[in-house]
Amino acid sequence: MADPIGLGARSAAQRLATPNNLDLPTDVEAALHARETTTRPDQYLDPISLGALIVSVASLAWTVYSDLRKQTPRPHHDVITRHVRIRLGQAEMSQPALSSADRDRYIDITIEETLNAAQGPVSGQN
Repeated sequence: MADPIGLGARSAAQRLATPNNLDLPTDVEAALHARETTTRPDQYLDPISLGALIVSVASLAWTVYSDLRKQTPRPHHDVITRHVRIRLGQAEMSQPALSSADRDRYIDITIEETLNAAQGPVSGQN
């Protein structure tokens, strides 16, 4: 299987890139590279940029998905999202300056794209 974290993060960056933030795909590539070269791959990146936030969420979504698959072959999208949000709320990570609505949008799109990469398209999602 291809790397769902990388695929999900790249897809989310493409969807979230705006004329005011054309560097987002490059930021994601840099964060993915940093993730690959770290000595502790289970350590979440300190999201000092939107790219790092996306990669962190994609990594967490993949971890949650993998854990839940031990209980059910195809965990429901809403359950995965709830688990990711709970874990993000518990993690002490600095966040880029985003409104709550924008942060939620980045998280939702990143989770959706990561799950698309892991299990195929999620129906009924934006």
